[in-house]
Amino acid sequence: MRILVTGGAGFIGSAVAGAYLRAGHEVVVVDNLSTGRRDWVPAGAVFYQLDVTDPGLERVFSEHRFDVVNHHAAQVSVTRSVADPVGDARTNILGSLALLGFAVRFGVRRFIFASSCAVYGEADWRPTPESAPPGPLSPYGLAKRVVEDYLRLYGDLTGLEWVALRYANVYGPRAKPHTEAGVVTVFATEILRGRRPTVFGDGLQTRDFVYVDDVVEANLRALDRGAGVFNIGTGRETSVLELFRMLARITGFEAPPAFEPARPGEVRFSSLDPGRAREVLGWSAQVDLADGLLRVVEALRKGGS
Repeated sequence: MRILVTGGAGFIGSAVAGAYLRAGHEVVVVDNLSTGRRDWVPAGAVFYQLDVTDPGLERVFSEHRFDVVNHHAAQVSVTRSVADPVGDARTNILGSLALLGFAVRFGVRRFIFASSCAVYGEADWRPTPESAPPGPLSPYGLAKRVVEDYLRLYGDLTGLEWVALRYANVYGPRAKPHTEAGVVTVFATEILRGRRPTVFGDGLQTRDFVYVDDVVEANLRALDRGAGVFNIGTGRETSVLELFRMLARITGFEAPPAFEPARPGEVRFSSLDPGRAREVLGWSAQVDLADGLLRVVEALRKGGS
């Protein structure tokens, strides 16, 4: 297959692009390098330094005639989306719409979208299934939900196959501090520097942490199976304080964390029911949190990437 990976110089996108290449596909990466790194673009991929709102994408689509678009490029900070909702919408909604337009115009068969657990907000029950009503608490979560609705509409109007993978909190060695699962990177980095990490709020807020390699596997399976929305998570909740304690045990860190007020727009409790992904995609998370955290710590000790 000929596959476009937007955001393919970033944390998750670069890992997905590399997996597609190893599976024998032709891969083109588009990334504006605002948060991604050129050296993370996997060898063998064609690279264009472009923003997803850049009209120059038309030439990329015309030249390569993609079978699949895998859309990971995004403004990924919940906090920033609250401070600048217009900027968030410009990238996360208008950029996605531009890609959808080119996909339909140039005959793309399938569109895979990196969505988020942020679409649920404070769900009424956990682990939260895909059937739960949306209730985003931030412009970031709202934008993800809006793009899902556009995917559904474009699919109905044009026959475009689409998959939206609602990620839980994805973590791994290359995760950036400002992303949804950046708490893992921040805590581990601060602890390894001998500094007390900061907990926002009381630390009892929970997240569903899913390792990046498991997320990559979901993107591989989504190339040729399934349709619609899928939760990509473990179904397990871990509090921020428990995350800190696990990292402290791994590293031998003995000081307590520091505390600051909770940040606006952040969900209190979160975990995703991965049952549909298991049944339809044949996917389930394989990396245990303790093992994944150890991998992150070891990578940071070696230099971070």
